[in-house]
Amino acid sequence: MQRVVIYPKDVQRITGKSEKYSRRLLVQIKAKFSKEPHQFVSVVEFCQFTGLAPELVTKFMND
Repeated sequence: MQRVVIYPKDVQRITGKSEKYSRRLLVQIKAKFSKEPHQFVSVVEFCQFTGLAPELVTKFMND
C-alpha cells in the first residue's frame, strides 16, 4: 500500500534540503491549493507544485 500524504521528512529526503525548508515548502503548497493549516499535502499536489514525476517521489518515499 502506498502513502498518499507527504511529510517534511519526505521532502527533506527528496530535495536534500533542511527540515525548515521542507516545512516552508509544504506551507507554500498548502497556500497554492487553498488548504487550511491542519490539512495534509498529497503526493500528487507536491508533484504538481514542484514539477517532479510521481514515480520518482514515491520511490524516495518507499526507500
